[in-house]
Amino acid sequence: MLQSLASNSCVRLIQSHKSTWYFVSLVLGYLFYLIFGAVVFSSVELPYEDRLRQNLRAMKKQFLQENECLSEERLERFLKEALDASNYGVSILNNASANWNWDFTSALFFASTVLSTTGYGHTAPLSDGGKAFCIIYSVIGIPFTLLFLTAVVQRIMVFSTRRPVMYIHTRWGLSKPLVAIVHATLLAMLSVSCFFLIPAAIFSALEENWNFLESFYFCFISLSTIGLGDYVPGEAANQRFRELYKVGITVYLILGLIVMLVVLETFCELQQLKQLRKMFYLKKEKPHDRLSILEHDHLSFTTVSNRAAAHSEDKTQQFVSVPTLSSPNDDPMIQ
Repeated sequence: MLQSLASNSCVRLIQSHKSTWYFVSLVLGYLFYLIFGAVVFSSVELPYEDRLRQNLRAMKKQFLQENECLSEERLERFLKEALDASNYGVSILNNASANWNWDFTSALFFASTVLSTTGYGHTAPLSDGGKAFCIIYSVIGIPFTLLFLTAVVQRIMVFSTRRPVMYIHTRWGLSKPLVAIVHATLLAMLSVSCFFLIPAAIFSALEENWNFLESFYFCFISLSTIGLGDYVPGEAANQRFRELYKVGITVYLILGLIVMLVVLETFCELQQLKQLRKMFYLKKEKPHDRLSILEHDHLSFTTVSNRAAAHSEDKTQQFVSVPTLSSPNDDPMIQ
């Protein structure tokens, strides 16, 4: 008996706090996915890092042996200066000295990566004035970009998603959720083809050291605004039409980001995903104080209504009720 009561109370507790348990499971699932990613990345990349470290040590040792007049301290000082400059996008190599990082087209590309929060990190402001302006520019520009993207996506959604789905639903009488799922799938496939597969093939042809996988990796990292910065187009030595190439990449990034937001918004409007999101949200409940105020107002209104009805009844009895006469002689007017 006690076990059944305990089990019933546990079931009632779980059902009454269902959204909370869903949210806890969501948090635990996210933490597990985060740890899973860390384990996989560590197991895959750590051997390559160790091998690269060993190769660099061997090359450094061989260089010092071949150049005995150069001390290890002077070599490390030189390498540190060169690496610090490389972190700001400045290279001392002969084949890279012809490319400027802050001409107009490169600066335009940098501004687009800042406003879209992609931030490749291959180029950074060198001066204190540039760093201060980057802060002010980002504080104003990032909300401005969000407003711009929201307005553009809202208008595109009308013609790319809502009207086609409604037209097919009313024209052929198909189920609206089914039409929405098929439309979202086709839109996603078209977007992947036009903004991932085709650009990856173009980048693999234009960039000498990129294969198709690396080009596709750059497209995904860029349009998802991750922006690791390990692959940046247009940075090769003696790049032909570099200025035009940089402008084209900037346009591609802006258009691709808009298309990705349209696809995400299309999937977010699916009825199935709306129901899935509601599982983890808090239910909207009326506050206790509001319920008390509503109950008090209802009681006050009921009391006033009853009193008004009683008062009206008394008035009606005063003016309408007439005493009953047993005979004509009882009438004082006749008397």
